[in-house]
Amino acid sequence: MGRHFLYILIVAILLTGCASNKKNDDKTRNWSADRFYTEASSALAEGDYEGAIEYYEKLEARYPYGHQAAQGQLDVAFAYYKYDEADSAIDALDRFIRLHPEHPQVAYAYYMKGVVNLNRNLGLLDRFIPTDSSQRDPETFKDAYDAFREVVERFPTSRYAKDAKQRAIFLHNTIARHEVHVAQYYLDRGAYLAAANRGIYVVQNYQRTPSVKDALEIMAQAYDKMELPKLADDTRRVLELNKVNFASDEYKEGEKSLLRSIWDTLGLDKN
Repeated sequence: MGRHFLYILIVAILLTGCASNKKNDDKTRNWSADRFYTEASSALAEGDYEGAIEYYEKLEARYPYGHQAAQGQLDVAFAYYKYDEADSAIDALDRFIRLHPEHPQVAYAYYMKGVVNLNRNLGLLDRFIPTDSSQRDPETFKDAYDAFREVVERFPTSRYAKDAKQRAIFLHNTIARHEVHVAQYYLDRGAYLAAANRGIYVVQNYQRTPSVKDALEIMAQAYDKMELPKLADDTRRVLELNKVNFASDEYKEGEKSLLRSIWDTLGLDKN
């Protein structure tokens, strides 16, 4: 019994010593908020994203109410983004927006949400080899579009508004093309009603994009297959009446047509 008690006592002393040494090894234990922020910012600038994340997290944990902590929430989001931790980046940005809705950098937080969601859908090869992004799952693109639209609508005079508008333009057109791909998929597999309905969705929700022409063509083919000649003829009549528009700059894959689509979608002439 005595020997067992002695063993427990020795283990407890060793554990206490280890904990004490670990505490003494924490070089940040007496750091001020300014020191944390400076060290974190230096690590971020040097590309040491893991180190930057550690310092920013300790800053918020130890000094949660200072102005450094608020700025640190934004900076750690960028560090997470560069460290390929998209979910953590979005969580940090959402927390900043929730805690500081009137902060001067809220526009930047929404803009960064858009950037993170836009890029999380792109693989490594996309950074070197151009691919058709409309073939991918559009959910994160929709999240990115919503974030960029928030910047354009709520912060039209911010330094991020112009770039956010251009990115929203790209995303609006990309999502429209994705819907056309889905409609074509249904058509190729004989799901003609689903193909027609998806085409209708594109026409209703993505007007003045190049995808409208493709959607109408798919609708006409689907109606032919379903032996609905009146609907097929009506659809082709719309195509014929608008062929000048489809052939003009308005519907080309250029900046002008995309600007027009996003202009109407966001109601930018009201700003």
